[in-house]
Amino acid sequence: MTIYNEIINLLETAVKAAAADFKDMTFKWSSDKFFLTLPGNEKFGDYASNIAFYGAAFYEKTPRELAQLIVDKLPQDKGLLAKVEVAGNGFINFFVAKERIYKELGEILALHGKYGQTSAGVGKHIQIEFVSANPTGPLHVGHGRGAATGDTLARIFKALGYDVQKEYYVNNIGNQMNILGQSVQARFAGKEIPEDGYKGNYIKEIARQISNDKIQMTNEDDFREYAIKTILGWIKKDLEDFGVVFDDWFFENTLYKQGDLKQILLEKLNREYPAKAYEADGAVFVKTTDFGDDKDRVIFRADGRPTYFASDIAYLIDKFERKPPLDQVINIWGADHHGYVPRMQAVASMLGYKEKLKIILYQLVSLKRGKETVPMSTRAGEFVTLRQVLDEVGKDACRFFFLMRSPDSALDFDLELAKKHSSDNPVYYVQYAHARISSVFKEAAKNGLMLDAVSLKIETLELLKEQEEMQLIKKLANFSKILADCARTYDPHWLTIYLQELATVFHNFYTRHRIVTENRELSLARLHLIKAVSIVLKDGLDLLGISAPEKM
Repeated sequence: MTIYNEIINLLETAVKAAAADFKDMTFKWSSDKFFLTLPGNEKFGDYASNIAFYGAAFYEKTPRELAQLIVDKLPQDKGLLAKVEVAGNGFINFFVAKERIYKELGEILALHGKYGQTSAGVGKHIQIEFVSANPTGPLHVGHGRGAATGDTLARIFKALGYDVQKEYYVNNIGNQMNILGQSVQARFAGKEIPEDGYKGNYIKEIARQISNDKIQMTNEDDFREYAIKTILGWIKKDLEDFGVVFDDWFFENTLYKQGDLKQILLEKLNREYPAKAYEADGAVFVKTTDFGDDKDRVIFRADGRPTYFASDIAYLIDKFERKPPLDQVINIWGADHHGYVPRMQAVASMLGYKEKLKIILYQLVSLKRGKETVPMSTRAGEFVTLRQVLDEVGKDACRFFFLMRSPDSALDFDLELAKKHSSDNPVYYVQYAHARISSVFKEAAKNGLMLDAVSLKIETLELLKEQEEMQLIKKLANFSKILADCARTYDPHWLTIYLQELATVFHNFYTRHRIVTENRELSLARLHLIKAVSIVLKDGLDLLGISAPEKM
């Protein structure tokens, strides 16, 4: 068990013991309400908790008084902590014992690639639906941000023991698909594309492909289906080259193959109590206002045609009726879908899924070349595609840059910076740390220094006493906490920040201290230290879907 998880367990035990002293009140442990932070200044310890600020109101005590009560209830830690103190208005600061820090370093080396992974999610099933762009054209840059976010979250949740399924929802029916077919048909026939049609060069490309391959087309449906199939092929190829492979591709039209959608939806919506769905002016509405939406929503028009929202509800129901049952559904959408969030959350509440549905919105991406903004689209219907950016800067830089900010923050993507081979480029900076360590080991081997189980002894690791060495070990020990934070906040950008910080601490150590010295035991200790750095860097980059090169 990692240092972070051990302290969490101690704190949970102490909180429950403190709560037992107040028989008339209940204070429940909830890691969503409070958690361990990493103090910016070492004088405040290795970890700190704000638990007392959350709990003070329950007991009519000051946070500092409650913090002291919790500290008094902490069980014996068996060598984990050097000291614990209450600071400021009620923070609890934890100072980890040096012996435990050395032991953590040994665990990183012993686990080799499994460090930071836990069994927290064992037995729990998560589905992450992301990208899900309508197959009306190639993926654009914004879709790339959603793809990087969803795929990295899936990797992190898997590392924490969850069973994760990645799904792409294909909207392959409806008016937009009909317009796509009409646009290709018009271009194929050399006619003017409809006013509301798709005008990008990719429409010409599809029409030219039909002509070159002498494919027989009899009606608009043929053009539509061919265009959808072609564009989906492009999308799949772009995503695969981006390092994203979906477990399932769910097609919207399958929802209509399960029977009368109207009858099915009305039955399921009204299963618990009547009037969830009702008719007015010939249309069918769903009563989302009872669950926080600003107005009730139409699901079937007066002429009987379903709205997009009807499909969305049917798809949500389909997800939660699958086997094995899903413990959570995570939908990752672009910010332009923000208006759909209240209505989807309302339906989730209506159907009893409120706590199981999480919707993440990611903000817009602005492309830059230095200080110059790159136009994202033209009047002719052309836009900057994910493929163009991928071809220009490569998969690694592309994914890292998309993940450098929280999804709810706008992102400036500097194409020139992403291509630089210098420490100014954050992904190059992190990868170079890994490559630098590989080169050190090659030099060490020339001096007859090889790491093995015999050289991995606590006595050897305890030779690491320099400030930069201790800082590096402590930074490594925070890897498990970072993964837990990414999962807790549904935000993988904490991992990119952590890897940059780890690389900085390593480069600082490297410039200040020789690794291979005249002292063989000290050299072995430092080689073990940088081996652990190499392991965590590679594991972190793997979770981001980025390579860890041994040479640059």
